[in-house]
Amino acid sequence: MEIILVLIVILGLIILFKVGGVLLRILLNMILGFILLFIVDLIPSVDIPINILTVLVAGFGGIFGVIFLLILSFIGII
Repeated sequence: MEIILVLIVILGLIILFKVGGVLLRILLNMILGFILLFIVDLIPSVDIPINILTVLVAGFGGIFGVIFLLILSFIGII
């Protein structure tokens, strides 16, 4: 009986670490996107407004979201 309980705990920890690793990567991507958005906003030639839409794009998109915002800014859409 104890062996089954130990196996269930080990299986639960393995699942927790796999899901936790994915969540940690998503969280780091969001933080990096926010930081990069604020750094890009400091560049004088780039005019990306800091509003809820751009923060969401940078947060969910990370580096690619900020690159997307840069492209839209250079085109003149935002």
